[in-house]
Amino acid sequence: MESQARTLSYYNHGTAAPTIQAMVEAETRRAEMPMPKPQPPAVKKREKRRDFVKAAKKQASGISIFAILGTLFVAVLMVFVVLAQINYNETAAESVRLNILINDLTERYKALELSFESAVEIKEVERFARDELGMSRPDAGQIIIISSTPRDSAIIIDNKEERGIQGFGNFLKSLTEYFK
Repeated sequence: MESQARTLSYYNHGTAAPTIQAMVEAETRRAEMPMPKPQPPAVKKREKRRDFVKAAKKQASGISIFAILGTLFVAVLMVFVVLAQINYNETAAESVRLNILINDLTERYKALELSFESAVEIKEVERFARDELGMSRPDAGQIIIISSTPRDSAIIIDNKEERGIQGFGNFLKSLTEYFK
C-alpha cells in the first residue's frame, strides 16, 4: 500500500512512466531486502571497544622500527647502486681508452714488422758479413755434424717407510722441490 502511495506521489510530480516503473522496482527491491538484526548490547560494546583499540593503535603507532630499518636498508642499497654505476662508467671509459691504444699499437706493430721485413734481406746480410766483417761461406770440410741423443736417467729412491712428522716433512720437501 505504501509503495502504491509513493508511486502515485511520483506520478503526481510529473515524472515519465518508464521512470516511475524503475522507481517502483527499486522500492520493491528495497522493501524485500532483509533488515539488519538488532545486536545485543554485549556485541555492540565489543565492537565499540575494538573500534576504540584500532583508533588508539593508529594514533599511538607513530613510525615503526621496521619502517625505519627498511628505509635505511633501501637508502644503503641505492648508495651502492650509484657507486656501482660510477665504477661501471669509469671501467667502460677505461676499456674504450685501452681499445683505442690496442688499435694504435697493432697498427704500429704492423708498420714495424713491414719495415723489418724490408730491411733484412739475406743478400744484404751476406754482403755485410763478407765485405765488412771479412767472413766467407764454409767449405765442405769445415762442416761437422754432431749427433746428440739424450741419455736415459733414473732416480733411485729408498724404500724406507718414514712415519710421523719426519715423513710428512720429507713429503712437503719433495713437493716444493718438484714445483721449483
